[in-house]
Amino acid sequence: MVKISNEAAENAKKAAGELAEEINSLGSISFSEIPAEGTAMVIVDAVNGFIREGAMSSPRIESIIPNIVSLMKKCKEKNIPIAAFADCHGESCAEFESFPPHCVKGTSESEIVDEIKAEGGYKLIEKNSTNGFHEQVFRDCLEANGKSRFIVTGDCTDICVLQFCLSLKTWFTQKNLRSEIIIPLNCVETYDAPYHEAGFMSLAAYKILKDSGIKFVSEIL
Repeated sequence: MVKISNEAAENAKKAAGELAEEINSLGSISFSEIPAEGTAMVIVDAVNGFIREGAMSSPRIESIIPNIVSLMKKCKEKNIPIAAFADCHGESCAEFESFPPHCVKGTSESEIVDEIKAEGGYKLIEKNSTNGFHEQVFRDCLEANGKSRFIVTGDCTDICVLQFCLSLKTWFTQKNLRSEIIIPLNCVETYDAPYHEAGFMSLAAYKILKDSGIKFVSEIL
């Protein structure tokens, strides 16, 4: 990659400001606008290990849990199926070469948070990488159930959510099939850390996902 000039850095700063304005002006949609037929809800990694404990946890993400639970209730009222991915690794997982050990199978870190557990009504899908799309259980459901509209929630916006949504969208595109992926902003979040400023990473994820045909709304009322 070529070096970034000062001019390019200034242009990037301006573009980031424009993206922030765009995101802040997004409107909401009513749940009644979403047909139940052909729709599924996906919850990505609402587990203790990314929210409440362990090396990868971030209290910043906790704010989206009540919004996800509220959306779950609406989906259950309309018999919209819900899938919940949960990071769940063996002790020698290859992913630990890139990230600190986290969400080891059999520990509380790999468990869905209590609020979502209490609401229930979802299919749990354990995943061994950042991208839940690769899990055969999900792929089997995708092939069998004929869903083409997905409401995607969870964390982290710029890693697991982004990778899943891009894989899902391009899976449909490769088959020349129409699809709709909707992300309510009040139901996704990422973490703050050195070299991982949450606001910047959220902007980058939004841009990549939007340019790939993913639809964003501020919330689903």
